[in-house]
Order: sequence, then structure tokens, then C-alpha cells
Amino acid sequence: MTATVTYESNLRTTCLHLQSGSTIETDAPTDNKGKGERFSPTDLIATGLGACMLTTMGIKAASMEIVLDGAKVEVTKVMVTDPRRIGKIIAHVTLPALALDDKSKELLEKVARTCPVERSLHPDVELAITFDWQ
Repeated sequence: MTATVTYESNLRTTCLHLQSGSTIETDAPTDNKGKGERFSPTDLIATGLGACMLTTMGIKAASMEIVLDGAKVEVTKVMVTDPRRIGKIIAHVTLPALALDDKSKELLEKVARTCPVERSLHPDVELAITFDWQ
């Protein structure tokens, strides 16, 4: 088992990661009867994409003896209706100033674009991913 999710009340859950004991609370978003005081479940999906992209890039970068410390992803989730779902995720990746050749940059970008979360998303979710090499 990976986690437990407990419904607290007022559209809030507490998610417990069993291996580490860390927790995350979620709220329904304000556009769907919630308070929006915590990440919504769909926020976690979009945010998970950004985290997965940086994690897989970091794994590959380490094997290439490249340090990606300070890399950042700005994530925007766009909801659609009928049915209500994530329609688009915009991810803008900003990387630190590194003296890398185009081949290395291309390889790291490919790793990010094929991370496990990206591969797990439904094909109807549009992905707009950009990279900014400072």
C-alpha cells in the first residue's frame, strides 16, 4: 500500500504517505464548492507532473555529472467541463545557467517529457511544456 486518504469534513482530506509518514491535506477548489485552502486533487496531478519532470531530469543529470540545483517548474492547470477534468497542463521549466551543448539539453528535455507521470496522463490532457535554459 502506498498511502491512505481520510475524509476529514467540509471537502477536506488528509493523505498519509505510509513509507515516510508525511501528510498532505487537500481541499476542493473554490470553483467546485471548496475552500481552496489546500492543493486540490487535480492540483496534485499537475504539480506531480512538474515534480516528476525535475526528478527524472535530476536522475539523468547526475549520471552526466550535471548539477540542476535551482531548477524550477511553474505549473498551470486548466480545467474543462463536460466532463469536468483537467484539459491542459502548462509547464514552464526554468533551468540554471549551465554550459551544456544542445545534445545534452535535448536529452534532459526528452527525459522530462517522458517521465512516469507524463506517461500516466490520459492522452486527452493537452501538455504545453517549455524549457528556459538561462
